[in-house]
Amino acid sequence: MARLIMWNMMTLDGMVEGPGRDISWHEDVWGKELEQLSTEQLNAAGGLLFGRVTYELMANYWTTATGEIADFMNAMPKYVFSRTQTQSDWNNTQMFGADLPGTVARLKRENAKEIFLFGSADLAASLIPHGLIDEFRIAVNPVILGGGTPLFKPGARVKLKLLESRAHSTGVVVLRYQPAKS
Repeated sequence: MARLIMWNMMTLDGMVEGPGRDISWHEDVWGKELEQLSTEQLNAAGGLLFGRVTYELMANYWTTATGEIADFMNAMPKYVFSRTQTQSDWNNTQMFGADLPGTVARLKRENAKEIFLFGSADLAASLIPHGLIDEFRIAVNPVILGGGTPLFKPGARVKLKLLESRAHSTGVVVLRYQPAKS
């Protein structure tokens, strides 16, 4: 059975994007270390999970990109949840519109390798109350935006256990957590 791993970069003040969906601040910490981590994660992945907005941003970029990570992204099975979009032109993509918790649980049962939830803060917020996220991997970027879209939405309290913290030379700190057992 696959584990679902949420992977996100957020600012020190908890934002995954700034006003106007700005993510230019990702470039401040992108380098060999994050590129290597991205490659390791894609090698471990059996699929990628997206909400519609993140899916559209990813598809617009990766379908024309080149290189090792682009090859992974384009070949990897992709699972997209959308209330409005029902078809995809991106290779190896399945679209889902209903029964989010049931469908994600089924995808986890049907896959042997990890499934990564990239971006998609709203989708993550919908999965957290169902206990479907097995690990939270967060790259904390040392910038304060002062506004934007928060990674975590108001909801139930979830206690987490730290698995690892790793500082990179660019100043980003990658944190790995799993839900703590009560």
